[in-house]
Amino acid sequence: MGKGQVYNRESFLNTVVAKLGRERKTNVSKPVWTTTPQFEVLKDASQDELVDVLKKHCEVIHTQFIETNLEKLTQTIRNVFEQYEVGSIVTWKDERHREFGLDEGLLTQLPNEGTSVHIWDPALKEKNIQAAEKADVGITFSDITLAESGTVVLFSNENKGRSVSLLPKTYIAIVPKSTLVPRMTQATSIISKQVQAGEKISSCIDFITGPSNSADIELNLIVGVHGPIKATYILVNDK
Repeated sequence: MGKGQVYNRESFLNTVVAKLGRERKTNVSKPVWTTTPQFEVLKDASQDELVDVLKKHCEVIHTQFIETNLEKLTQTIRNVFEQYEVGSIVTWKDERHREFGLDEGLLTQLPNEGTSVHIWDPALKEKNIQAAEKADVGITFSDITLAESGTVVLFSNENKGRSVSLLPKTYIAIVPKSTLVPRMTQATSIISKQVQAGEKISSCIDFITGPSNSADIELNLIVGVHGPIKATYILVNDK
């Protein structure tokens, strides 16, 4: 895919600057804050303490939280599939499946007999989205996990379609313990460092906090309006 084209940028910016009555800047420096509360929350928390924070907040966001290890991960996932009476699954084409003992061959064996498994394939194009629409469960790994808010951060790419976490009835996030950070501040810092280092970052970064929620002006909460009705986070001790 070629790079997008920007038209009339200079004339547009010159017009804005003229309206503001100031000169054009050639660079922008971050402001120096006198206080930085965004960096203070949970800054000294250990990974185990962050796990406790995440676990407690999952109760708030109506998300099932399960702890396991690499040896028990396969059986843990199978138990969750049985709990949700899964008939169809969609997942990413992800190298971490193999790293965590869930290679593509094993993934197709996890469900009960007759359960279909669709692994995202960019060559299939719209068929991937159709599979996600029909799936009972979408399962992905979390790239960064925010303990304070119970948020999983997903970096999409051609093998990791965002529909996997958005369209199925239920969403399961495999959360490596090593991905835990205190809050949004650390997640954005990680992404910023990737940009500064010239790394290729995802064109779509999703921040997902439990199942779909919506509330009207009277704060009547409704779950599953525009996404998964249920969510499960499986935290894996990968250290």
